[in-house]
Amino acid sequence: MVLLWSSASLHAEEKETPNAQQARRMFMETFRMIYGDQGSQLTYNVNIIGIYKTQGTIWTKGKKSKFIDEKYIAWNDDVTYYRLERKKNKIVVYDAHSDERDKYATKFKFSPDNYTYSIKDSQEGYYITLKAKKGVKGIKEARCLLDKKTRYPISVRIKMGIFHTTIKISNVKVGGISDDMFKFPREKYSASQYEYIDKR
Repeated sequence: MVLLWSSASLHAEEKETPNAQQARRMFMETFRMIYGDQGSQLTYNVNIIGIYKTQGTIWTKGKKSKFIDEKYIAWNDDVTYYRLERKKNKIVVYDAHSDERDKYATKFKFSPDNYTYSIKDSQEGYYITLKAKKGVKGIKEARCLLDKKTRYPISVRIKMGIFHTTIKISNVKVGGISDDMFKFPREKYSASQYEYIDKR
């Protein structure tokens, strides 16, 4: 979530225009702000009509994460991933790096080097557009709107095949995120009240 701001390294490409270089640089500055060691928090709202709809809050710090939405709470300490299905009182446990843990998020994986970049100024903020190179699967195009002053993400419009969706982002906070945020509080979820399914 969110979905677009995922992990990958970025290397400068040859023959990029000044506009493309600026777009890449600003995109990665925001990426590092959200996923850096200082940690961050944001609220998201996503609706892929007929497929997936959710809103919630996510905390990230490097490869660690936690999110809360209407159906789930998930903790990822970069070793183990716990997902609580709130209505079913069921907790599913995965290896933190398993693609099986989130069938929707894995569809949004991408490598920044698989895209071309451009930036456009507007009254709303800076629009950074990423377009997939030939043969790239998954996200074909993304348009990220960044706040001019803070460079925080405001929204991300994503195209996957024939589907488009806009992820709205708000309440961004950078820094001050404790590692304790990502630890699963097992003492609150006893095996007598919750069903545990271990898929590691």
